[in-house]
Amino acid sequence: MKKLAILLGAVVMSGTLLAQKPSSDDSNYSLEGMINYSDMGFEWNAPNLRMRYFVNDNIAARVTLGMSSSSETMNVYEAGGSGTGTIDMGSMSWSLGLGAEYHLSGTDRLSPYFSAGLAFGGMSMTEDWSNSDGVDYMADMTASVESSGSTFGLGLGAGVDYYIFDNIYIGMEMGLSWDSYTDGGGSASITGGGTTTDITTESSGSVSALSLGGGNMGFRIGWRF
Repeated sequence: MKKLAILLGAVVMSGTLLAQKPSSDDSNYSLEGMINYSDMGFEWNAPNLRMRYFVNDNIAARVTLGMSSSSETMNVYEAGGSGTGTIDMGSMSWSLGLGAEYHLSGTDRLSPYFSAGLAFGGMSMTEDWSNSDGVDYMADMTASVESSGSTFGLGLGAGVDYYIFDNIYIGMEMGLSWDSYTDGGGSASITGGGTTTDITTESSGSVSALSLGGGNMGFRIGWRF
């Protein structure tokens, strides 16, 4: 994070003479993502894209799209034997955020704003067992397990865009958010000893939380066009 701040500071200083905040008369849209710096180099945070439409110089509508997926295979072994098994795990999630911003006058390059919005999304998780009970080795046991959930959130925030070059800006945002997760239940089909058992689990309900902060410690970088 410190290295990224130093690098962005250098970019800001080098672009000061060229930067100027655009007008909604000729640049109604912006497209942005989040970027950070770690020991692995530059990386995108929480893969998402945000697009804004500037109705005028003060008011903008925004849409945020996010999606992520992961997969992992875990090998299991027979104790004292040569048998092996696998547990394949996968997950996928998506999110859609809708909101609005009110931009203050700021300066020629600085555009502070307040925001409000809502977000919702979904997620699914799968597991496939082969010669496993989902934890350890189990000869001739197989299974297919599925589960799902959904999210909903409301937020109020404040942020700032700083134009380092014409139509190119960096920014940060923080605020107050309320988020809820609802368990969608799941199902499993387990085969062992020549018998197949189908199991269905009901939703366990929902949990919610109220949080204050930046949510994602990184910089937004965007293009106004």
